[in-house]
Amino acid sequence: MTTPSIPTALIHHPYRAPEGFLAPQLPIYQASTVIFPSLKALRERDWRERDGYTYGLHGTPSSFTLESRLASLEGGLHCTLTPSGLSAIAHVNFALLSQGDEVLLPSNAYGPSLALAKGELAQFGITHQIYDPLDPHSLKSLLNARTRLVWLEAAGSVTMEFPDLRALTALCQAHGVLSALDNTWGAGLAFNPFDCGLDVSVHALTKYPSGGGDVLMGSIVTKDDVLALQIKLSHMRMGTGVAAHDVAAILKGLQSMPVRYAHQDQSARAVAAFLKTQAGVAQLLHPAFEGSPGHAHWRSHCVSETHLEGLAAGIFSVVFRPEIESARVDALCEGLKLFKLGYSWGGPMSLVVPYEMASIRGKLPAHLLPGHLVRFCIGLEDPQDLIEDLKQALHAVNH
Repeated sequence: MTTPSIPTALIHHPYRAPEGFLAPQLPIYQASTVIFPSLKALRERDWRERDGYTYGLHGTPSSFTLESRLASLEGGLHCTLTPSGLSAIAHVNFALLSQGDEVLLPSNAYGPSLALAKGELAQFGITHQIYDPLDPHSLKSLLNARTRLVWLEAAGSVTMEFPDLRALTALCQAHGVLSALDNTWGAGLAFNPFDCGLDVSVHALTKYPSGGGDVLMGSIVTKDDVLALQIKLSHMRMGTGVAAHDVAAILKGLQSMPVRYAHQDQSARAVAAFLKTQAGVAQLLHPAFEGSPGHAHWRSHCVSETHLEGLAAGIFSVVFRPEIESARVDALCEGLKLFKLGYSWGGPMSLVVPYEMASIRGKLPAHLLPGHLVRFCIGLEDPQDLIEDLKQALHAVNH
């Protein structure tokens, strides 16, 4: 064969890098097309298996590595990656529910998850009901012949209730109903979801696994082979993939996640303890603090011989007394210097957001005191600096 011209040589150049290069970080395998060594391999390779590659959408060495590490992290066997935490929730619903089915959600569900149930799921003929996550009898009373899936959150979105996961999953198992947990708060570190009897664990990798507040991704983990295939097939048909550089960012973030999670946990407890002493605070909502809704359940799930103080995410809420008008609460949030106004959590920067409880919980449950709720998400700053920031903002509002 004659020497190829420059355009051809740039694509089909004979040089190949030698094998054996090792570095702390894995290479980034970025591909849509995958090259097969033979027609036999092309025809026999199965995209559902992890023993070869067929097309970039179905996996590369980068994504297979991340999926394997996440499955191990959460105590599962199979993992599927999605573009965001919410998309992971949606994928579970679409894979496991059909027209005529019913899904049950906790009253403290992540807002967009509830919106999905009221929107697309309802349009597809899938109904939903809401149960009290702190009352297993509430769940039991709603389980029926049409129930196919029960969602759980630990801790609950914004109001931070920690349910008795084992009691709730036992009810699901007794009725032959699948259970799925949004495990973003626990991050696979605070407790093992599958030890609690869960069938599926969903994780917003956007939060602690990323750690930088700069990557969107989600994961679905299960131990069940049949469930895994059902989820994988649905995932394939919807054509949802993740970007190679995002996968590399999550892989890098995973290495420091246990250290960051523990640090943000301790910092959050210090900041929460300070706020609890303030005259204007009616209630602290943090699972690791006695008196917070579901604290006993948090202890039973998250305190162990390995972690005698238990583990908890660096996120909590406080309820300011009703007589402190919402304008003053807003002024407090805007008066903070280090805390920034923004959603999400798990990144290096501390965040704060005020919520109107009526808009997120409807009828106020008995375990929540009336008032104005503010959620604090603690980053990697020095906790004493954050406390000083709160002091100056509180002083400015009070005077």
